[in-house]
This record gives sequence, structure tokens and C-alpha cells, in this order.
Amino acid sequence: MRLAALIGAIFLACAAPAAAQVAAVPPVIAGERVLGRADAPVTVIEYASFTCPHCAEWAHHVLPDFKARWIDTGKVRLVYRDLPTPPGEAAVLAAKVSRCVAPERAFPVIELLFAQQGSARLMRWPAGWFINAVEQGGRPPQQIADCVEDPATEAALNADLDAARAAGVTGTPTFFVDGVRVADPTLEGLAAVIDPLLAGR
Repeated sequence: MRLAALIGAIFLACAAPAAAQVAAVPPVIAGERVLGRADAPVTVIEYASFTCPHCAEWAHHVLPDFKARWIDTGKVRLVYRDLPTPPGEAAVLAAKVSRCVAPERAFPVIELLFAQQGSARLMRWPAGWFINAVEQGGRPPQQIADCVEDPATEAALNADLDAARAAGVTGTPTFFVDGVRVADPTLEGLAAVIDPLLAGR
């Protein structure tokens, strides 16, 4: 089966997340999409959606400086977690693709999806948007497609969604620095939280 046809066949509906009882944000576990050193002294967790324009703006305008200031210097690791927003079908499929690529290609694929989000939105989320990500995924396309269809991938995504809702995450992007929610996701707002933590370690 051609990849484009397979991509079209595995679209899944996903309702917008709802608020729930607030709990602690789950700790980082093996297999998550992480940018930066595993032993970085500060952990930033981002909840985002590949169909969220604000998330794409953050990836374009803030992430490059964030990387240069804290990730490239080994001070911070960034963990990407999914919270799909409408249209749910596109957001869920993009989330699954990013989970199924080679681990070292996860963030390049995440950045690619956000970089192409604007044109994909105008074209109403064409198969080519997903295929471009698959082609950069560092694994055979069929292997990625099989992973996207695997019930275990959907189960893992749903588990993350449940955990996000339990932590009170209702919108994207939402950031936690060492488990504490940050209201201002600008570089300056994040610096106001991150830099004091680094100074004390």
C-alpha cells in the first residue's frame, strides 16, 4: 500500500482535552522525546499540539534561542509531550508520527512539523505534511507507518493525555519547569524561572 494511502487510512478522531482534577505533572520516563542532556540540572516539559498556531510560533520564535541559551550548554533538557487540539485527526496523526521516528530524529521531525504547519493548515492538513515528517524520520517509512497503526502507540498517547488532564493542562503550549507550571512561555518568562534554579545548583 502506498504511504499516502496508508496515512489517510489511519486518521483517528480525537476530542479536545477537558480540564480535570489537578495532580503533579508526571516525571520523565524512558522513551520520551527529549532534547538535551539526560543529566541536565533543569527539566522543562512542554505540552503542545502540532495543529496549534501558538505552539508553532513558540517553536519558530523562542525555541532557537532557548536551545542556544540552555540546551546547547547542557543546562536544560526539553521534553515534548502531546496534547492534541482541533482538528484532532491531524493533531493525533502528527503526534503518532513524531513518536514513531528514530529517537534521535524526534526533535528534527517536531521542528519540521511546526515549520510546515502554516502551509499544511492552508491546505487542510494534506498527506504530504505527514509524509515529509516520515521521510525525515530515520526509519523505513513502512516501519513508521506500522508503528503509527500499532495499538500500543495509541495507548501510550492516551496515557499521556490522561496524565496531562490530571495535571490540569487544558491548553497549548503549556510549560512546566522542574514540575512547576510557568505562566509566561516567552524566553524572558522562562528565564525568570530557569536562571534562579541554575544559580542554586
